[in-house]
Amino acid sequence: MITRVFKSGNSQAVRIPKKYKLKGTKAFIRKEKNKIIITPVENQWDELFEELEKLDQQDFLKDRSQPGPQERELF
Repeated sequence: MITRVFKSGNSQAVRIPKKYKLKGTKAFIRKEKNKIIITPVENQWDELFEELEKLDQQDFLKDRSQPGPQERELF
């Protein structure tokens, strides 16, 4: 799909078609080689919390071997 690029003040702007509408009022923008990628900000936190809920809290660090306390000299 081709869209319109135009000047808005001193910045360049891109018209985003209605079918690609972003939720919210902020977005992350980054450049990878010759591509510009725009990602909605709100989705980042939602995805993080969804992934955290998938973790089994009962087994968190269950197999971690913890070393004993260190012997230290007092000053």
